[in-house]
Amino acid sequence: MPRTAQEILDKADELAARFEHAEPDDLRDATALRVVREAFLARAETERTLRDAVVRARHDGNSWSSIGAMVGTSGEAARQRYGQAVNAESPQITDTSPQPTPTAAACRPVRN
Repeated sequence: MPRTAQEILDKADELAARFEHAEPDDLRDATALRVVREAFLARAETERTLRDAVVRARHDGNSWSSIGAMVGTSGEAARQRYGQAVNAESPQITDTSPQPTPTAAACRPVRN
């Protein structure tokens, strides 16, 4: 182990020279890794498509039990897996109930 500043500099020079002249001796074909990445991306796209189909099915009024049957699970398992996506993409419900009309006294202008 180098102890002095000069020994540290000498060791750094030695390591730099080894690095600059090194030849990779363990080159690997990255084809298999590219296939893994492509499969991952395809699965992610398929899962997005399935999630969107489940959201559409729920918005069309299909039960969780029916959706679960289509994806090979129970309705509860389907709800647990896709329920958040369905809730996040649910149409906003607006309150259409009649609102009370203001009284005549409330409509009078305020005089100072």
